[in-house]
Amino acid sequence: MIREGRSKDLGALTDIYNYYVAHELCTFDTEVFEVSARKAWFSRFAGRGPYRLFVVEEEGKVLGYACSGPFRPKPAYRTSVESSVYLDSRSRGRGLGKALLEYLVKALEEEPGVHRAYAGIVLPGKVSVRLHESLGFVKAAHYHEVGFKFGTYLDVAWYEKDLSGKEGGSPEGPKE
Repeated sequence: MIREGRSKDLGALTDIYNYYVAHELCTFDTEVFEVSARKAWFSRFAGRGPYRLFVVEEEGKVLGYACSGPFRPKPAYRTSVESSVYLDSRSRGRGLGKALLEYLVKALEEEPGVHRAYAGIVLPGKVSVRLHESLGFVKAAHYHEVGFKFGTYLDVAWYEKDLSGKEGGSPEGPKE
């Protein structure tokens, strides 16, 4: 079942994310988080608007999440969001990431003023690239050796998806 994230999910969401911080290259965070430190991150999500959080739950256990947040902090970027998907490491390979990202994209397509979604993918990131391309994201940029984690320099490709349904979108952007 996919549903909106709730405050009671914060512990599970933090655990899922911390796995990737500690063991994988797909996030450039390098120190795991306490649940209390993730409260500010969680507080930006709402039931409507550009910043959304959805979880996939099975038998009462949160197995993953997809979310959208600010792409960049400057006001002219307000019509763009950055999207992320993370799964419990034992739940990968079941199509849950695709279901979550597709659900997020559909919700964002219904939001007035949300024009584009972006996803930064650490390369080679073959699974993430396939996932995003399967939902219509296209490669927009390639940053070489932009990050350094676990003793290696890492490239990041940025993928984008038009959410407006038409070129041009709404110039007003999301309401503040």
